[in-house]
Amino acid sequence: MTTLLIRDGVVDDADQVAGVHVRSWQAAYRGLIDQEVLDGLSIPERADGWRRNLSDPLPTIIGILVAERDGEIVGWTSFGSGREEEGAGDGEVYGIYADPAEWSTGVGRALLDAAEQRIRDAGHRRAYLWVLDGNERADAFYARRGWEADGASKVEERPGLSLREHRRVKRLAHS
Repeated sequence: MTTLLIRDGVVDDADQVAGVHVRSWQAAYRGLIDQEVLDGLSIPERADGWRRNLSDPLPTIIGILVAERDGEIVGWTSFGSGREEEGAGDGEVYGIYADPAEWSTGVGRALLDAAEQRIRDAGHRRAYLWVLDGNERADAFYARRGWEADGASKVEERPGLSLREHRRVKRLAHS
């Protein structure tokens, strides 16, 4: 397997990032989200959203990183300051996805390590992320990386679906 490059995402990455986003949702969330919703995901629509995110990121965003192998984007992560009132002062991993063909190859680990470092470098001592309830693969991945479930949960409402999620936290720096 060739070398994996972790780099900042740019607007020209939008189409490939969207492809990873859609394929990973369709594989990871099968049986957890209505199949009709998963089948209806559109790479071109996601790409439009990613072009906006990459050209004009939200003020809370610290970074959007992509994992590239042989010129192809095989994963991405976005992260920044915590968006929850309860997590004020913490960092947050907003999303992290690897193409299903790249699962268990180190892509997710490399992206998460890079995101943690960037969040730490931005001055956050702790970070959190949300995991879709029932996503056992993700829960196991985060547990192996030292992210602990803290008992918090929420329901995120999106057009056409309600996502039940639970929070995992990790201490990034020693006090």
